[in-house]
Amino acid sequence: MAADAILSYLEPILVAHPNLTQLQRLYAAKPVVLAPLEDVSDAVFRRICRALGAEITVTEFVNVEGLLRGCRNARRKIALADDDVLTAIQIYGADPERLAEAARFAEQAEPLFIDINCGCWVPKIAGRGAGAGWLRDPVAMVAMAKMVVESVALPVTVKTRIGLGPESHMPIVDLARRLEDAGVAAITIHCRTANMGHSGSADWSWAMRAREVVKIPVLVNGDVKSAEDAARAIDSTGCAGVMIGRRAIEHPWIFRECSALLREGEAHAPPTDEERIELCKRHLVANVEVRGEPHGVRCTRRHLSGYLSGLRGAAQLRRELNLCDSLDGCLGILDSYRARAAA
Repeated sequence: MAADAILSYLEPILVAHPNLTQLQRLYAAKPVVLAPLEDVSDAVFRRICRALGAEITVTEFVNVEGLLRGCRNARRKIALADDDVLTAIQIYGADPERLAEAARFAEQAEPLFIDINCGCWVPKIAGRGAGAGWLRDPVAMVAMAKMVVESVALPVTVKTRIGLGPESHMPIVDLARRLEDAGVAAITIHCRTANMGHSGSADWSWAMRAREVVKIPVLVNGDVKSAEDAARAIDSTGCAGVMIGRRAIEHPWIFRECSALLREGEAHAPPTDEERIELCKRHLVANVEVRGEPHGVRCTRRHLSGYLSGLRGAAQLRRELNLCDSLDGCLGILDSYRARAAA
């Protein structure tokens, strides 16, 4: 469901609840959200995911120090095109005052909201006090969130994990309540601890427990790999929506599949071979337009394993594409494959 479609879907909710904020109205529709993904959820990929049904998208996470000192890459990450609608900007850092300053700067790009990354578990980020590092001191985390909330006019949300490690260090339920008191507009909970990284299974029950003690929307994140997972996550937790990360990298069609199941109660057919080839071509062309060659070609490769999944001879096709650094060459390889498949 694209942006115009979800706004249409929201009409009865807007009429029934005229006092809700725009963000509350969006969450009332149980949205499916593209997660912030470093080196992935750039403007090109957000456009692809929106076209396939992502209802809210989030930028790559933006380092506040880089943003404030004028780093070109950080500034690129917060640039929103005219069609980059219903997109939030996520920022991360370890200094509350710099986070607040960066939020004010990012607000000028007119995103849907500002999201604070309090969940990245990567040691070089969390170890320096940013991302999930904030979970070491929930009191400081809440004070930081309050400072950011008070520094901007836009809604501020937080994406975090259930805690650092063992259950004795899982503050998420009390933390959710205190973040709400600090003025945070919504919380997305990745239902693993920071120490787990991406290992083990996400425990969605923690999102449910947090949701039960707050009035603001709570989104569930972690191990949502299919439309059926999205439906189960919402039904079992009562959360306001789901956020999808790693699965979208290889299978962005998950957004239209979720929309079909959640909105119409019907399963959407998987992508055809032709759709898979066309998405490869479209992503390659768009990345080269933005990044040039060969970088635009190379940064598309992380998606190819998933895009080409299930095609006859997919392994050989990926090998050929991975050895080619030119756009014309890659397009030729894909066209040749399509011609052979049709013969």
